[in-house]
Amino acid sequence: MNEIEVIKNELLARVATSDAPQEIMRATELKALYGKIATLPGPERGVFGKAVNAMKQELLAAIEARDAELSKVDLPPIDVTAPMDVNAPLPALLPSEQGSIHPLMREIETISDIFNRMGYVTEESREIDDQFYMFESLNFPKDHPARDDYDTFMTEETDANGDRLIAPAHTSNMQNRTLKKYAHQLANGEAIAAIVPDRVFRNEDLDARHEHTFYQVEGVYVAKGVTVGNLIATLQAFLQEYYGKELEVRVNPFYFPFTEPSFEFALSCPFCEGKDANCKVCSGEGWIELLGCGMIHPNVLKAADIDPTVYTGFAFGCGIDRLVMMKYGIEDVRHFQSGKLDFLRQF
Repeated sequence: MNEIEVIKNELLARVATSDAPQEIMRATELKALYGKIATLPGPERGVFGKAVNAMKQELLAAIEARDAELSKVDLPPIDVTAPMDVNAPLPALLPSEQGSIHPLMREIETISDIFNRMGYVTEESREIDDQFYMFESLNFPKDHPARDDYDTFMTEETDANGDRLIAPAHTSNMQNRTLKKYAHQLANGEAIAAIVPDRVFRNEDLDARHEHTFYQVEGVYVAKGVTVGNLIATLQAFLQEYYGKELEVRVNPFYFPFTEPSFEFALSCPFCEGKDANCKVCSGEGWIELLGCGMIHPNVLKAADIDPTVYTGFAFGCGIDRLVMMKYGIEDVRHFQSGKLDFLRQF
């Protein structure tokens, strides 16, 4: 029994300093003790074997404690999203030499900057919204057939009225909120001028020109005496600044529930200017249908508690992905969401 105690103390001491404590269970001293059991007289075997097993359990507990101790790593906290030199001692942070700003994010900054210089503020949209802001506040009555044009994604979750929530199909869902947020400026003689560039979702069949997830910029402007001429001039000024050249524009009558009158806005092709019958952007037609726009419907102003007999305004919505594709001659909208480094590194 004294021999068991001596060996136990020796093994426990080795466990306490070992970097591989599990190896202690293979010690020759322990194997020798188990081998000795068979050599003892019958009455002594049970007592000796019980003592050896007790020593084994004590060793196993000590090994578990040592393993837990070794697993603890005392390192200073770091921001795992920050760029760093992986070969330098932590946390040596360096400017990133590998990553780049996503082309859509960079162009959203450019678009926002142009409109900010024109006096517009930038607002954010939402990932999930309800049907009031998506449809009813924009003059889509319940069961209106135009709702079907948007191929919306809906959740199983419902709002207080029992209507399913929606992944917004356009950033126009922020129009009512934006008008209400800045309505107080009208009484001071200031206009409401805001854009909402953000992500939207539609149940589209994917191809080179269609994505189920893309970006749109919504714009609203409300004041006294606003006309269609102001709308056309604003969009023309923006597009000329964005593409860096003089452009001709035209509007064709269209229908949207939230604007009246409504238009499809087209611009002269910024690449071939109508001179190339093989142009991949305009197909040789010289014009590109780019966005929907119009004068804000009186019902939309009323829903935002703005008197349409005193104030008028315009709204427009444009796909940012399409703006960027035209600017850089990108042939497939799916590149933006693909994560392809050979594409992203061009920007």
